Formats: sequence, structure tokens, C-alpha cells
Amino acid sequence: MNTSTVSSSRKRHDLYGERFRARQHELSPRLFSVAQYIDRHRGAVLHKTAIEIAADTQTSDATVIRAIQALGFSGLRDLKNVLAAWLDETLSTSARMATTVSALTADSNSSIDFVLKSYLISCEMLASDANREAISHATALLKAAKRVAVFGIGASSLLADYAARLFNRNGTPAYVLNRTGAALSEQLIGMNKGDVLIMMAQRSAHREGTTTVEEAQRLGISIILLTGTPDAAFVNVADTVILIPRSAEAEKIPVHGTPMICLEILVLALAASAPERPVKTVNRLYELSNSLTKPRKNGR
Repeated sequence: MNTSTVSSSRKRHDLYGERFRARQHELSPRLFSVAQYIDRHRGAVLHKTAIEIAADTQTSDATVIRAIQALGFSGLRDLKNVLAAWLDETLSTSARMATTVSALTADSNSSIDFVLKSYLISCEMLASDANREAISHATALLKAAKRVAVFGIGASSLLADYAARLFNRNGTPAYVLNRTGAALSEQLIGMNKGDVLIMMAQRSAHREGTTTVEEAQRLGISIILLTGTPDAAFVNVADTVILIPRSAEAEKIPVHGTPMICLEILVLALAASAPERPVKTVNRLYELSNSLTKPRKNGR
């Protein structure tokens, strides 16, 4: 860690640390074990539920909440907001990259392990009962939709493009919402009643996401949210939420293929729910492709 990073860390107001040190003598052994776990695993706690923290500390979710409240926080969301501010979750891409590569060895083995671990965590979560139910609900919404809008900016912009292409190839009209600033308005203007919005978003309520959600609500459009955190900004307005973490650790760079796995599941599940549509579309694509590539008379 360089000197500037150390200085920056020292300047942060560590509210959790202050309260933990001031009140730890008042805590029962079980409450203390939870509070100490949170103190030592701050980045991981940002992406965990009370039940998951309870499993890690061999306590109950009620004990976790009591420990959090004993330190003066209203609940888990309040705690996470404080921890996120301290950890500075808006670290630049270069800072995340530096944190990640500094923990890897020169050979490729640790890189293999890091990426595969991230995908393994995501796949295990996608296979959970809660996500299976959410995906089933999402499939029903997609089946009833006239068109599918896929929102994603930044790195998710490319994923949105690819997902829209997959939906179109399988017979479901789809379009992307992946621009930023005023340019997004030119895409949003095409959103209509009867569409369904698939939204890739994380914790922050950026302007593009907020505007897109507000327009969807104005039109009465259902929202399918794909996010890596249970306390994402748009969780409360989504019709169904699919949780897919992008990294094994909050401070490390994300792997961007995890949302793509979920998007491909949704495309395939929709195709399986009405197989005649994708089959008809693929056959027509084949005919058009042949027309474009086969030699014609007179060299045309």
C-alpha cells in the first residue's frame, strides 16, 4: 500500500470502529462475537444478509440484529451504509485493479482461482431457491411482454447489447438502454406500455438508473432487477430481484460474465416457455442468411 493510500485511510471517519470500541464491554459474548466479526470482515458484510452473518458467527439472525442495534445502528441497512462510506465503495477502477493484482501471485494459478471462485459463488447463488423463484417470476413477466428493454451502463452496456441480440434471435423483440447523460433520453423515448425492463444495477442510485426506473413506473412497466447486493437502490421498486454477486470480495475487481449467465438463463427459460416462437424465428434467420450468402444469377 502506498503512502497516499495510507493517509487517505487515516482520514476516514470510522464510525463503526468508534462505537465498537466504546461499547464492546457492554456486549454479551454472543453479541461481541457478531460485532467483532463485522469489524474484521467489513467488505464481506456489505454483501451478506443477517442470516448469512449468523451462519458465519454461529448465532441467529435475531442475535445479529441485536448486536447491530446495540452499537447504535437502526438495522443492517444503516450499518451497511456506514461501512460502505468507510470502505469508500466508489473506489476507482484503477484502485480496484491495484487491490486485486497485488493479492495475486505471478503465476496464473491465483488468477484462475480468483475468477473461478467468483463465478462459483455466483452460480451457487443463482441455483438457490430464492433465485429460482425470482427467475420463474421473471420468465412469466417476459412471456407476457410485448418487448424487452435491457438496461446497463458502463461495463454492463456490452452485456445489454448482447442480451438484446439474444432475445431478438429467439423471437422476442428487445432493445437496449445503455447510453449515459442526455443520450439516454433518445433510447428511453421508445419505451412503451407492455414492455418489461431488465435492469442491471448495483448499490448506487445513479442518475441514469433513477430516470429509467421513474419512466418505467410512469408507464406501468414491470422491472426485473439483476444486482449483486440485496440493498441495491432499486430493490424496493422491482417486481422481482435476482441476486448475482460479481466478485468474491467487495474491494476486488468484478467479473462481468456473471450477469451474462443470468441473462442467458432468462433467454433460454423464455424460449422454453413458448418454443414455437424461437424455432420459427431461427428458421427465418436461416432463410435470410442463405439469401444473403448464396451465389445469385448474373453475379448479383
